[in-house]
Parts: sequence; structure tokens; C-alpha cells
Amino acid sequence: MTHHLEFTKRNRSCYADHLLREAHGLEALRHATAGSGLHVPGVLHVDEHILKLPLIQATRCSASHWQTLGEGLAALHAQPHKHFGFDEDNYIGLNPQPNPVSDDWGDFFLRYRLEYQIGLIKDPERRKPFSECLRKHGLRLRDFLDTELPTPSLVHGDLWSGNVLCAEDERVWLIDPAAYFGDPEVDLAMTEMFGAFPSPFYAAYRASRPEPRNWSQKKQIYNLYHYLNHLNIFGQVYLSGCEAGFSLLETI
Repeated sequence: MTHHLEFTKRNRSCYADHLLREAHGLEALRHATAGSGLHVPGVLHVDEHILKLPLIQATRCSASHWQTLGEGLAALHAQPHKHFGFDEDNYIGLNPQPNPVSDDWGDFFLRYRLEYQIGLIKDPERRKPFSECLRKHGLRLRDFLDTELPTPSLVHGDLWSGNVLCAEDERVWLIDPAAYFGDPEVDLAMTEMFGAFPSPFYAAYRASRPEPRNWSQKKQIYNLYHYLNHLNIFGQVYLSGCEAGFSLLETI
């Protein structure tokens, strides 16, 4: 019998199913990345209180790690799916993430990403201008995102550097997904939110999946979802990022 060194994650949210939904996302991502060069830890145990995973001995990511991530992510995103959404709702950080099945990406992102997060803002004075901006420009935003309707694919959903682990054996691991079927470019946008990944990642990814038109605007719109989520979790420090994103909506 093989004995794993284990990593135990505890449920520190107010949602009993938080880790159960994370485990489901991990398994979906693990299945979809098989043969891609990427790795996702298998779930050893999960219940409402704890999630046990194999312990990954991480090291500093090298250029070859980043290239592997770019190639593997492109392979993941090349797998088409019939619909946007997911087979269950889950979580983005500590907040719920609704994932109803949809055939309209622009409408899905408008309603279940931006509108939903605006609805979570507790302060009505802070919520009001964002809500009014989206009501005023929402139809144009929907049409903008549907101009080149993306093919749905499984996305990690929360792809910042902290959720990428590199091992000494050259393997690259993805952890902590907020998985759903969406426009693959949401993952690329997230990689730039806190400072871009190293260039070998983008060179490898874009070699097979070229940058879309209007990318500079799209990535800001996609990251507006994460700025709103961070505002709702961490507070005022992310307000300016939200305001910049909503200002952009007035120009598309």
C-alpha cells in the first residue's frame, strides 16, 4: 500500500458544503487535465469539515514549469463542452458562485458573475452606482462578450499564482479551483490580475490559442468579477479596481 503525506484543509467558511464542492471541482479538473501535462491532486477524503489531499512538495517555478503550464492549460481549454455553467453551484473564495446551465455566455457572465457579486455588497450606497452602471450598460456588455461567442471549456476559475504549485520533478499542479464551463479567456485574465505570469507561460499558451480581439477590454471585464469578489471578502482596498472596471463598461 502507498502511503501519502497528506495536506488537510479545514472548512473555515460559513457554508457546510464548501469543501464538498471544491472536491468536485478538483475531480472534474483532474479528469479533464489527464494527458495534458498538468496535474491535479486526487481527493483522499472529504466531508463537511475537512478536505485531505496528497501533500505537494513545492519549489520555485522555472521557465520550463511555466511553459508546461501554458501548454497544459491550452490543451485543457481546447476541450469543447456543450454549455456554459456547471453541474452544480460552487464557491469563489469564500463566496457562492452560481453556475446554471446556459447557452449565452454574455448573459451568463452578466447575471451570474457581475450582477450576483453586486448583490452581495452589503453597503447600499456602495452597491447603488455599480448596479445602476450595469443596468445602463448591461445589454451592450452582453453583446460585446457574445461578438465572438467562445466555445465553452472547463476553466480553473481562480487562476492566480498561489493556485499553481511547481514540483522538483518538473510537474505542475493546479489547486483550489472554482471550476465551471466558461470562456477560456477568464483564466488568462486572472493570471494578469496580480501581476502577469512569466512570459514562457503566455508564449506556450498563445502558440496554440492566439490572443482574441479586444483582449485589453475583455480581461478587465473578466477581472471585474474577481475585484467585486475581493471587495466583498477583503473590503475597501479593492474598491478602486471595481470602479475602474465599471468605468470601462461605459466605453465598450
